[in-house]
Amino acid sequence: MINNDYHIHTNNSCDGASMPYEVLIKKAKEKGIKDYGVTDHIHTPYNFPDIIKSHQAFLKNKVPGMHFGVEVSSVTTWELNKISKGDYEGNITYGIREGGPKETNLAIAIDEVFIKKYDIEFVVGGTHWLMYQEYTRENLIKDYHRQNMFLATHPLVNIVAHPWWYMGPYKNKENQYATLPWFDDFTVIPNSIHKEFANALIENNSYHEINLGAIVLSPAYTEKFKVQYLDYLFYMKSLGVKFSIGSDCHNATYDINFKKANEMLDEFSITSDFSLL
Repeated sequence: MINNDYHIHTNNSCDGASMPYEVLIKKAKEKGIKDYGVTDHIHTPYNFPDIIKSHQAFLKNKVPGMHFGVEVSSVTTWELNKISKGDYEGNITYGIREGGPKETNLAIAIDEVFIKKYDIEFVVGGTHWLMYQEYTRENLIKDYHRQNMFLATHPLVNIVAHPWWYMGPYKNKENQYATLPWFDDFTVIPNSIHKEFANALIENNSYHEINLGAIVLSPAYTEKFKVQYLDYLFYMKSLGVKFSIGSDCHNATYDINFKKANEMLDEFSITSDFSLL
């Protein structure tokens, strides 16, 4: 059974995650999760106060097997420069998501100094949005791959979060993604892209996250897509990619169905101890 989890959000996260450390510790023990890490969000330095609060709560509640990490987003040097100059208007909780130049340089908000100061044990890096382009299948595949490659090769990122997770336009009336960008047929993403990504992960000793809450168990995704995605994970395993498990829990309690996730992974022979730390 799955007994570790390296992608969990607490009530300190900027995006409304609402689980206190005390609840996580109690529920993790009940579920047999022995090694796990808190990873609250950093999009830009605007979110640093959230991480400082989370680190303080971590030190207060620390127990054996619990680790302190962060989840950084792939952002751009353009928006980081504007934020550092105060050159923006409105809410920047998620950075500056409009108006940037197409295919501008990618970045993450933290450096080695920040990691050392707050005893960050590992960094999860995720692609969360299209960078300042029209939402089309071609643009999304190209730019998401660009961001995944950036994260896989970044020297400070240990885990690439939820590769090919998507949240944006194209939901149907059942509140599911069933068509674009790759939910009608995941094979629209060519194997050459998967091979390039796999090679980058292997060469940089990085992990490919198997995200339970946002992909494998998500009600927003169809069963057809989940089968294709699990088949993709098996293919990545055959290429030698290492995996980590992330529940990506954003809830008030630690309510991930690890048993169901384990059965799904077993069915596709995606088995491992998934140990990272």
